[in-house]
Amino acid sequence: MPSISEIRKDYTQATLDVAGVTKNPVDQFKNWFAEALKAEVPEPNAMTLSTVDQYGKPSARVVLLKGVERNKFLFYTNYQSQKGKELEANPACALTFFWPELERQVRISGISARVDSKASENYFQSRPRGSQVSAWASPQSSVIKNRELLEQRVKEIEKRFEGQQLLPKPHQWGGYEVTPFEVEFWQGRSSRLHDRIVYYLQDGKWIIHRLAP
Repeated sequence: MPSISEIRKDYTQATLDVAGVTKNPVDQFKNWFAEALKAEVPEPNAMTLSTVDQYGKPSARVVLLKGVERNKFLFYTNYQSQKGKELEANPACALTFFWPELERQVRISGISARVDSKASENYFQSRPRGSQVSAWASPQSSVIKNRELLEQRVKEIEKRFEGQQLLPKPHQWGGYEVTPFEVEFWQGRSSRLHDRIVYYLQDGKWIIHRLAP
């Protein structure tokens, strides 16, 4: 078995150049996301959401992208979770996508804001009923004694909403939309001479540069 320091892969699938990208990074993201879907990348909408609390302590976790609308990236969560509390204290955040099958990575830095309650409820009620029940049952990020407590809460919620296919959205649950101000596209290349194209938002316009790997 190789040591961790010996694990390496040479990237050879594709190239990336300033001349070949769109003027808007969200359009470029959509193009790459479509290619990830076509390549059947497992869960291409899985992204690492990085946040910082009021004391400057960072944290990260994988969540699911649920839409790209009006040049914003959309996801849903419990507002009382750790990430929810951190986004309320500091709305700046980062999203990272990694699609190893395509040897690609996308890094997005932006500012988050809550989605309006009606849009959050519409999405909430489009989820499988079991997911709706779980959102009610789980005090996300809170310390709990054991799993049995969660299972008991699920039974209570099932009883409370017996016969209802669509549950009302919990007040503590909803969406965030992230408005980007910097987006980087990374294409793996041989011998670690990777292609990196970055978009910076300046005075309402996107400026595109190549970065050294």
